[in-house]
Amino acid sequence: MHEPVLMDEVLRFLDIREGGIYIDGTMGSGGHSEAILERIGVDGMLLAIDRDQDAIERCGHRLSRFGNRCRRVHGNYADVAGLAARAGLEKVDGILLDLGVSSDQIDTPERGFSFMHDGPLDMRMDQSVATTAAELVNSASEQDLVSILRTLGEERSAKRVAAAIVHRRNARPFETTGDLAEVISEAKGGRRGRTHPATQSFQALRMEVNRELDGVEAGLKGGLELLKDGGRMAVITFHSLEDRMVKHFFAAHEGRWKSLAAGGEAWEGELPPMKRITRKPVQPTDDECRSNPRARSSKLRVAERIASPFKKGRY
Repeated sequence: MHEPVLMDEVLRFLDIREGGIYIDGTMGSGGHSEAILERIGVDGMLLAIDRDQDAIERCGHRLSRFGNRCRRVHGNYADVAGLAARAGLEKVDGILLDLGVSSDQIDTPERGFSFMHDGPLDMRMDQSVATTAAELVNSASEQDLVSILRTLGEERSAKRVAAAIVHRRNARPFETTGDLAEVISEAKGGRRGRTHPATQSFQALRMEVNRELDGVEAGLKGGLELLKDGGRMAVITFHSLEDRMVKHFFAAHEGRWKSLAAGGEAWEGELPPMKRITRKPVQPTDDECRSNPRARSSKLRVAERIASPFKKGRY
C-alpha cells in the first residue's frame, strides 16, 4: 500500500481537533485521510476529494469503517470551494493538499505515467479529461514542446528533446511510454547516472496534461476562503514551481502593517490574512527518504487563517 509522505508532520502541523471538519483535497490511496479520520473522532467529518475515479473506488474499503464521517467526492481540488458547498460545508478547521502524483497511478502501467512500465501514453489523473499525453506529444508544435519541457520539467536539453520528438512523430506517432522514453533517452545521449534521462520530460508532460499549476492557485484561494479563523492549510509539493507558488501565496496573505505619515497604520497584503506556521518548508527525514524514496523531493508548508487585523487607527 502507498506510504503517505510526511505523515507525522502533517498531523502535527494541522493541529487536528476532535470533532473538527477537514478536507483532504488529494485523497490518493487514503493514507492521510485515514489518519485524519482516526483523530477527529465520532463527531468529526472529512471531505476526501480526488480527481481520479479509481482512487475514489479504491479507498472505499479502506475508509468504509468511518461511515458517513468520510465523504468521498470525485473532483478537482481546484474547485474545493464548490465541492465543499455541494457537500453542505461552509467553514472547515483544516485543509490538506498533497500535490504529488499517486504511487498507485505511477505503478499502474495502463495509466501511462511511468517509463518504468511500458503502457499507453496517457498520464491523465482524471480519465474523463479529453487530452492524453499521446495527443499532446503528437500534436503540439515544437516550440510549445520546448516551452513545456523547459518550464515544467526544467529540462536543459528541451530543444534537443523536442526536436527528436517531432522528427520521430513525423514518421510514426507515439503510442506508449516506453517508445517515448527511448526517443528522449537517445536525444540526451543515453543514461549516465542514477536518474533516467526521461524523468524531467515525463514530469513536464504530466503536469501539462493535468494542468497542475493552474489548479494550485485556485485550490489555495478556494481553500483559504473555507477556513475558519484559526483553521490551517497544509500543502505538500514535489516541484519547485509549485512550492514557490505556495510560498508566495502564504507570504502575500501574511502581509504587514505600514506606518502612515499622517498617523495610524495601513495593511499591506492580501485578505483574508494568514500567519505562516512553517517559515521554511518541512522536508522528510533521512529515515523516511530511505523507506520511501518518492518522498525525497517533498516539501510541506503550513499557514493558519487569522481574524481580521483591522482595529481602531488601522486601515
